Amino acid sequence: MGRPQNKNLIAGQHKLTVEEQSRGAKASAEARRRKASMRELARQIASSPVVSDKTRQQLERIGIDDENMTNDAMVVAGVFQSAVKGDTKAVEKWQELTETGKDDDAQYELPARVLGRAFVDINRNFEPNKTYVFRGGRGGLKSSFVSLKIIELLKNNPTVHACVVRKVGATLKDSVYAQMKWAIHELGLDEEFTAKTNPLEITYKKTGQKIYFRGCDDPLKLKSIKPEFGYLGILWKEERDQIQGADEERSINQSVLRGGSMSWDICSYNPPKSSSNWVNQELKIEDPNRIVHESTYLDAPPEWLGQKFLDDAEHLKQVNPTAYEHEYLGVANGSGGLVFDDVEIREITDAEIAQFDRIYQGVDWGWYPDIYAFARVAYDSARETLYIIAEHTGNKIPNKESAQWIIDNGFDDYRITCDSAEPKSVNDYKDLGLPAFPAIKGAGSIEYSMKWLAVRHIVIDPVRCPVASKEFIEYEYERDKNGDVISGYPDANNHMIDAVRYATESYWTRRGNQA
Repeated sequence: MGRPQNKNLIAGQHKLTVEEQSRGAKASAEARRRKASMRELARQIASSPVVSDKTRQQLERIGIDDENMTNDAMVVAGVFQSAVKGDTKAVEKWQELTETGKDDDAQYELPARVLGRAFVDINRNFEPNKTYVFRGGRGGLKSSFVSLKIIELLKNNPTVHACVVRKVGATLKDSVYAQMKWAIHELGLDEEFTAKTNPLEITYKKTGQKIYFRGCDDPLKLKSIKPEFGYLGILWKEERDQIQGADEERSINQSVLRGGSMSWDICSYNPPKSSSNWVNQELKIEDPNRIVHESTYLDAPPEWLGQKFLDDAEHLKQVNPTAYEHEYLGVANGSGGLVFDDVEIREITDAEIAQFDRIYQGVDWGWYPDIYAFARVAYDSARETLYIIAEHTGNKIPNKESAQWIIDNGFDDYRITCDSAEPKSVNDYKDLGLPAFPAIKGAGSIEYSMKWLAVRHIVIDPVRCPVASKEFIEYEYERDKNGDVISGYPDANNHMIDAVRYATESYWTRRGNQA
């Protein structure tokens, strides 16, 4: 007779009836109850006092008092005696029982393999009730260390929860949320945490502690965080320079860090270029409770960064030392509140233009009072230099008219990246025969593109591009009510700037180009 087949395990051969499903469910439930009963019975036996006088005397001889003379103690004593006699398995079990650092009260410590050398000392002396400022250049491992440290703090403080914030809530999932998941994986703790995206939260399964993620652009969501137990004691403000001044930062701190005897206030950022920016100015004020830590890519193991990163850094160092100093070494080397302080206003000759390999074009739609702006630029990547070579601006210019100007000047030869806020206008250009495409934009795109432009040498012909010349040499960072420079970018007198941002989108959206 052939081997009987289990029809329930072969797809498509047998479909269980309702009666069969019911019997299976009842049997499964009964099996779980029996297993649970066995576990409970085992626990009761383990915690019950030893009955045998002989066994009690043996336990007494090795120092076990009356209160601890349970069947569990008898098993442990048996393991000890077998280990003393040379039983290999008993020796291993005894080492497991007595190994330091494995019990529930042991402090979790970050393994040395995950720490860059710049963070060894601060990792050893990370005290509560301090403000920690992590600043430096690109690739300095600031975010990596902070995310790892938050995991250690959670595991060692079972009533403390964490909140991670950025200026724009829409950027959380692909930045700090992904960074925290990386840290968990890097530490080999994936099984100890659960992560969900709606809302963005990570939970330490053993205790129920949570890591919350919030954007500063919605203050009510910050204030609404209420853990089921314990308190919010860890705050990480990533990209702190994007916060709109010291007043907004105080509001964030007051909303998040409340209750509990211990807290950790942590922030990280690349110093803004302008020395007048509020985060750069704030460090000049003495604060004994603040710990400032600086790191650069030079402190990181080269293999962690990759050869492409190192080559890009060395290239910028050669062609634009000032930009390299700011971008990779984290030096605030700007003179003041100007966003673009490496602008050269001069004639760009026809001979120069003829040598450019590729042209990039962008459009910022406008009507009135905002102006329409068309930009035609060239980029020399070898020298990190951007040339603005043509513009067309004005109020109340119909799409058909501005499109005809582009065609008449022969500027329909290259792609035109347009502000995607007006899809109808983009389609108008397409219908008129122009290679028009909507910009990608998205959360964080203004910051990324402005940072990319700010560290380039920008050459503008004042005759060909008078509006661009004026905008780029006058454009300043925003200021708070006290007049201090903050990292925001005013949405005024920047239409040619926006057109140039769209034109260069293919460069600043590339991975690794964000400053």
